Amino acid sequence: MPKKKPTRAAASPRAQRKEKPVSVPKAVTRKKPSASPADRLKIVDRQLVQLLKDRVRLTIEHLQSLNDRRDVWFDSKNEQLLWEELEQVNQGELTRDVLRGVFRELLCAARSKVKTVRVAYLGPPFSFTHLAALERFGKTADLIPVNSIASVFEEVNKGHAEFGIVPIENSTDGRIVDTLDMFTRLPLRICGEVQMSVHHNLLSRSPRSEITEIYSKPQALSQCRDWLARNMPQAKIYDVTSTSTAAALAQTKPGAAAIASRQAAVQYQLDIVAETIEDNAHNVTRFAIIGDHETSQTGSDRTALLLQVPHTPGSLSDALTAFKNNKINLTWIESFPLRGPESGYLFFLDFEGHMKEPRIKKALQLLEKKAVRMEILGSYPRSEPLA
Repeated sequence: MPKKKPTRAAASPRAQRKEKPVSVPKAVTRKKPSASPADRLKIVDRQLVQLLKDRVRLTIEHLQSLNDRRDVWFDSKNEQLLWEELEQVNQGELTRDVLRGVFRELLCAARSKVKTVRVAYLGPPFSFTHLAALERFGKTADLIPVNSIASVFEEVNKGHAEFGIVPIENSTDGRIVDTLDMFTRLPLRICGEVQMSVHHNLLSRSPRSEITEIYSKPQALSQCRDWLARNMPQAKIYDVTSTSTAAALAQTKPGAAAIASRQAAVQYQLDIVAETIEDNAHNVTRFAIIGDHETSQTGSDRTALLLQVPHTPGSLSDALTAFKNNKINLTWIESFPLRGPESGYLFFLDFEGHMKEPRIKKALQLLEKKAVRMEILGSYPRSEPLA
């Protein structure tokens, strides 16, 4: 008889489970769909708002702990440290100016909660000096436009404003005479500076071919003189008190154009007929913040002073050896004829360092011995040009 094939023993339930593992229903293993970018943005926005509120609250606590409430708006050393830290951690999509703009508004909002501040500036609104005031004091400050540089000094000197802001130097045109002259008249000090890259634009409601008149302040026209000669020879040029005044004229007068900022174009609803028409692509204006506040050292400071030396051969050269011998970098010097019958000049000097540094103290002592008149206008933190 043929042999029967051995039959396989029936597998135990435990063995069956090993050979045929129980499958998990697909509904259990299915992954949740990831949140959309819009949903993630909402989450980040909520977190960001809370962090911004925390930042303002902690800033207020810090400012309230300061011994001198005047330091609320000029906490120079801590502010300098903040900008340096932001530079170190900022990598990616945000530019330096954008990030600083965000933090500037946070700082100014906190400062306004602790101490309100009135700032006089050379107006009207949306002039370049107004933009510099916004850069330094933010939108929460009480910014007061006045119609002349002398008026800015007078408002601060009379106590109607804590600070003032005025142009002091332009990289194309040099000194701002009215500003330097006022330092010889009133006892105010320089508390800080703002450097801004100044870009001029031709603004109008008329097409370029129909523009017959161009308005702006003398300095702006001077900084665009070559461009105007080449591109708008048919137009008559008119001086006005400010770029904002020019924009207001261009808004209402057919065939008129203004040389002003992009912000003025938005404010006065003008078209940008031609942009960045300044002759110097690196056109920078330096603005001085004036008041009676003395700023602390930051490690990156300037000092300014007025100097009169005897009106004799070699007297200025002899006086300036105080800077050379103490290895101090003299960054700017301007001269003005003395008023009245007296012969001679008054000099405006700007140099690197803070007046409380030992080497600066030593240089100033030597300088004073050779001076007929010497007035320290203040030490203040240096700034970098902003776009």
